Amino acid sequence: MWIDTHCHLDAPEFADILNAIIQRATQHKVKAILLPAVKAADCTSVKALTHQFSQIIPGLVYTLGIHPLYTNQSQESDIEILEKHIIQSLSDPRFVGVGEIGLDYFVENLDPHKQEFFFNAQLDLAQKYQLPVIMHVRRSQDAILKSLRRRNIPGGIAHAFNGSFQQADQFIELGFKLGFGGAATYERALQIRRLLKELPLDSIVTETDAPDIPPAWLREEGIAFNEPAFLPRIAKELALVRGISEAEFASAVWRNAMQALPRWSALCADIPSFNLAS
Repeated sequence: MWIDTHCHLDAPEFADILNAIIQRATQHKVKAILLPAVKAADCTSVKALTHQFSQIIPGLVYTLGIHPLYTNQSQESDIEILEKHIIQSLSDPRFVGVGEIGLDYFVENLDPHKQEFFFNAQLDLAQKYQLPVIMHVRRSQDAILKSLRRRNIPGGIAHAFNGSFQQADQFIELGFKLGFGGAATYERALQIRRLLKELPLDSIVTETDAPDIPPAWLREEGIAFNEPAFLPRIAKELALVRGISEAEFASAVWRNAMQALPRWSALCADIPSFNLAS
């Protein structure tokens, strides 16, 4: 079985083919997927989509948050809207945390002050409700670590991690797992592959970020975009880099994700027919 800790199933690329995307994922034994919201306006639809397909993907869960790339178009009042959605979702076992939130210092024309406002306000919500966070950390690791140290956040996942070993150690010390996916399938991605190979195995989780972060072979095979069904092939490459068997890697990343997001673990434990060995 495989677990995708970051997949935007609500992306426009999937709109007309979502049933097929979900079916292919389950055919490839992707038994758990996390769908992070990116805007306050998307919270209702993300929750609805998760429940719509939960019978097919029994471990399908969601988080609620405002992505840094959407902060320019967000209003401060969106934090109040987000909090209302979080409160309403606390009784929903498929709601597992706050995200996707963070800081992005790579994309130009993003107002850094607005990014910081929304990021810190959402960290405050995570602390208030003691929820783990799904973190966007592109060229912003030190700033994010600084904000995390000021609060009592119950860990989470640093998505698409590409920082230094020192930064990785600090995230791990704060209770975070580190997400690896398609980027690590490129032979030229030397730093990502070193991290994947040398970090403690219990710090690593798998993700696709579908439809984004395509693996190395995607365009060569004429495929338009990434999808969760590709996770086993991506994970096979990751296991090779790591130097362990697919079975050992699959077991480890599943266990790590459950540790990072306890509500996800509780959901899976409560599904009697959830045979992880199949």
